[in-house]
Amino acid sequence: MSYDYLLYLPPGYAESDADWPLLVFLHGAGESGADLELIRRHGPPRLIAEGRDFPFVMVAPQAPRIEPWDIDALDALLDAIMRTHRVDADRVYLTGLSNGGKGAWTWAIARPERFAALAPVAGYGDANRVCALGRVPVWAFHGALDDVVPAMFDTATVQALQRCGGNVRYTLYEDANHDSWTRTYADPDLYEWLLNQRHPRANNDSHSPLAPSPDALWDSRCSPSFIAEGEMRCPAASGNGASRMTRW
Repeated sequence: MSYDYLLYLPPGYAESDADWPLLVFLHGAGESGADLELIRRHGPPRLIAEGRDFPFVMVAPQAPRIEPWDIDALDALLDAIMRTHRVDADRVYLTGLSNGGKGAWTWAIARPERFAALAPVAGYGDANRVCALGRVPVWAFHGALDDVVPAMFDTATVQALQRCGGNVRYTLYEDANHDSWTRTYADPDLYEWLLNQRHPRANNDSHSPLAPSPDALWDSRCSPSFIAEGEMRCPAASGNGASRMTRW
């Protein structure tokens, strides 16, 4: 498969021969479909549509359906952008919200060599595999009151990465529900932090996987997942208990 996408080129790009930082933005489930304008509802695409300029190239693919992001298709898109545009390979940043936050965690864990920094919002990753990120910097964001993707899943991911020595920071908004992205993407500190990051290889730092701590393990069955009705189910604490459930 392949993804259609929005592409933003910063002021000065056409007049410059320099390589530019690249931000990849993965949207949430509600922006899936065949209308690229949907992507402009939230995040950096919305800010750009409102007239804000950024000092980086941005690509925002669109998933045609509400489903997990396809890593191979994302790789192919990133390869194409890197091949056809002047992008600094040591300054490729990844962010996303909700389903895109989960996709950002998943893609970066699978391909840590591709990204200089990761900023997932209202998502979560696989706590049993997150140490594959090595020293790639991560700044995760979540709402403590999130009743769509509960913060405990993101917290578990962050804690697992902390335990194996990862380079991670975590902002938990005590008063936010699922929409933790509006304030996150409006904050200039996020972009300043991203632009200060270079891939660990640029600093002769290793991006090899870190060894997980034994207590970093998390029951991967107990996490939001895409099933028939878009529900989240967790196995009961005992064989005859009731499962917990919330709407995606």
